[in-house]
Amino acid sequence: MTETRTQPQSATPGQPPLIRAKSLQKRYEAARGAGFTAVAGIDFDVRPGEAFGILGANGAGKSSTMRMIACTSPPTGGSLEVLGLDARTEGARIRARIGVVPQDDTVDVELTVRENLLIYGRYFGLPKAEIRRRASELLDFARLTDKADERVEALSGGMRRRLTIARALINEPEILLLDEPTTGLDPQARHLLWERLFRLKEDGITLILTTHYMDEAEQLCDRLVVMDGGRIVTEGSPGGLIRRYCTREVLELRFGPGEREAMTDKARGLVERIEELPDRILLYTDEGEATLAAAHARGIEPLTALTRRASLEDVFLTLTGRSLAD
Repeated sequence: MTETRTQPQSATPGQPPLIRAKSLQKRYEAARGAGFTAVAGIDFDVRPGEAFGILGANGAGKSSTMRMIACTSPPTGGSLEVLGLDARTEGARIRARIGVVPQDDTVDVELTVRENLLIYGRYFGLPKAEIRRRASELLDFARLTDKADERVEALSGGMRRRLTIARALINEPEILLLDEPTTGLDPQARHLLWERLFRLKEDGITLILTTHYMDEAEQLCDRLVVMDGGRIVTEGSPGGLIRRYCTREVLELRFGPGEREAMTDKARGLVERIEELPDRILLYTDEGEATLAAAHARGIEPLTALTRRASLEDVFLTLTGRSLAD
């Protein structure tokens, strides 16, 4: 597999970060003293103009971290600065300068596409003429101009998602937060949304996104952190993390029911690292085809064999011992 899209360029070095978290914590308390810690003392920063990813499985702490950055849920420990302002005490000022795309679309389905943008612009106290100008620009950006006067309930899922992003841009934010931006979209809609996000980055908007899609993180992010159990387990660029934790290629061998364990035993010694999943084994190698030939020589006959380049999914498996689907 080869990448066809040019990776985003890193932000200009030497600039102070737009977001800085130190020992950031979020604990949810419940009745009778029960509770849980969603974010357990993490450190990170986000630089101007970069696309920064927060990766992890469900329950890793991604959404809780995003809510603290968006100033909709206060930290319970540590410190968090956004745009040079204290997230604990300057929430209103921060919210006026950022855009938020929640995991679920919250547009009003009974209004038209244009009405959703016009009404949302009023929340920021913008002049009516400015709101109309911005709405027209954003309809063009989201490729929704021909749908402007249709009710949202008639839109596809991908169109609603683009409208949600357009609405979050009405106040011309310096930072755009996107929580699982393409969940539930078909591949064509996902790629169209990626293209729109690349354009925002080219315009200098800092993007922060959570995702459990590893291909999405590889395509969009300059830099990312991987979270597990409320903690950051690693940080780096997508390519840098793959080189740090994985071999160049991965050989995937799929087997029929009851065969995987015996085939895994036969494969031991072929490579230094083998990972077992329910229906297949992963052999980490720099020479996939040569490793497959050696496997055949040992009498290993999988149902299917696939040699692919290592990915962030493999990084996650290495660091946590499970796949994101678990």
